[in-house]
Amino acid sequence: MKRLFRIGAAITLASAWALGAVQAQAQTYPDKPVRLLVPWPAGGAADAVGRAVAQALTTELGKTVFVENVPGAGGNIGTQQFIRSAPDGHSLLLATSSTNAANPHLYKKIGFDPIKDFVPVAAVAVIPSVLVVPTASKFATPADLVAAAKANPGKLTYGSGGVGASAHLAGELFKSLTKTDITHVPYKGSGPALTDVMGGQLDFMFDTGAFPHVKGGKVRALAVAADKRSPLLPDVPTFGELGLGGMVMNAWYGVAAPAGTPAAVVTRVNAAINQSLKTGELAKRLQDIGGEVRGGSAAEFSAFWSAEVSRYAGLVKLTGAARD
Repeated sequence: MKRLFRIGAAITLASAWALGAVQAQAQTYPDKPVRLLVPWPAGGAADAVGRAVAQALTTELGKTVFVENVPGAGGNIGTQQFIRSAPDGHSLLLATSSTNAANPHLYKKIGFDPIKDFVPVAAVAVIPSVLVVPTASKFATPADLVAAAKANPGKLTYGSGGVGASAHLAGELFKSLTKTDITHVPYKGSGPALTDVMGGQLDFMFDTGAFPHVKGGKVRALAVAADKRSPLLPDVPTFGELGLGGMVMNAWYGVAAPAGTPAAVVTRVNAAINQSLKTGELAKRLQDIGGEVRGGSAAEFSAFWSAEVSRYAGLVKLTGAARD
């Protein structure tokens, strides 16, 4: 009996020590600069969201939060690197709908488990896709694009940030709904693709980062792939208004930590993000690039994330997007 008592006491002490260690870690966190890994190149919507989040967390956490862009393979390369990070909260990931929900259904091997390798921290924003063309384009409406595509199968081109990117799935959904043959040109990020739209090398693209460029006159917007018009582009109709109601596509962004990150640290970062969305500049910066602000608990983001992994399975099947 005494031996059992000693074992029980030892377990209790060990548990208390572990709990105390986690609490102490949360109280001192962060004790060094924090990396926010963005698995996409600079210049696109993901990069813009990541930098806005990093600046907000720098203010709220009291330590520098810096962005590290690690692009490639539709976000897979950077994400593969991220899951090997120490689970102490000093490495965070800008999770996206492309990498963390679509890619598991697009690639045969992505190098990570879309659920088990991550701890969802907080949802940040959802940004709808916008169909944009060069400013000098002869196309004035989506119907013009459809007519040209049907008259010249395979001749029109649209760009994306890579296989699995929201722009790719939006383009494939557009082709599926309109029954057209249009050539997909993947890039290593939406920024380079949008640059080629501006230059006239591509006929069009769907982009979540195009809002500032439309406002700046660098591209023209023909339609918004959302249920309602964007406050930033009030004169641009939705596809539903134009008779293509199924053409709804957006990209979501959130912050994640590596699997095994202490709950107290996750709670701290979640609180910092939500606080900034309510009182800081983060909400305004997201809205300025067309974002619908989210936030909420880590549990809510986790449930949303899991549901999105399942939803994208159906979307990928519908579009017939190729797996690599």
